[in-house]
Amino acid sequence: MLPSLFISHGSPMLALNKTPAHAFLRELGRQLSPKAVVVVSAHWESLALKVSTSAKPETIHDFGGFPRALFECQYPAPGEPELAERLAVLLGAERVERGLDHGAWVPLSLMFPDANVPVVSLSLPVRWSNAELVKLGEQLSALREEGILVIGSGSLTHNLYEIMPQESPMPAWVDEFATWVSDRLIANEREALLNWENAPSARENHPTPEHFQPLLVAMGAGGGAKQLHHSVEHGVLAMDVYAFS
Repeated sequence: MLPSLFISHGSPMLALNKTPAHAFLRELGRQLSPKAVVVVSAHWESLALKVSTSAKPETIHDFGGFPRALFECQYPAPGEPELAERLAVLLGAERVERGLDHGAWVPLSLMFPDANVPVVSLSLPVRWSNAELVKLGEQLSALREEGILVIGSGSLTHNLYEIMPQESPMPAWVDEFATWVSDRLIANEREALLNWENAPSARENHPTPEHFQPLLVAMGAGGGAKQLHHSVEHGVLAMDVYAFS
């Protein structure tokens, strides 16, 4: 059975920059052969839950100020309308046509560069409680038995107000939060994680919650956590990847 994954996608430049996280995601993809991917990205926020039924989702360049080469990137992975319809019924989600935002296509373009794995996007209902987001993951967990990979794509830490040069070391307040989350995940202390906003330096690392919330979905979709990767970019972007198996 496939695990569910939480992937820290960091900056969109992850698609081009040969960082440790970039290299790790390329290798991770070689170890996985899913029939399809269901992804919840921090960059598709909504009030009600939505699912994309697009058969040919476009590549959305939902950012600015980056090199032309990044805007020329295309990720033509197919959608899977039949799976999307199943999810709409299962979850009571609204059906919409939507492409792949960079929280989806950037990591997937590294993991599955041939763009031959169908992708269905679910929105992130940002006003749902932490417990409701975990429940959403639990509803997706059975997909893993069918060879469908469930991914929550966000960032373990994400404070763009404090962004630093690429090779900057991790400040103490970032390390404090990342370590707290890692310890709670490995110990499977889910009640603590349902109250992650009370963790040390939580507000400093997440001025808004949308980049942490996909972790809760991934956690709900799987079992015990294993840290697969840890690195830091721009000082304040912990690029951790976790598997829940």
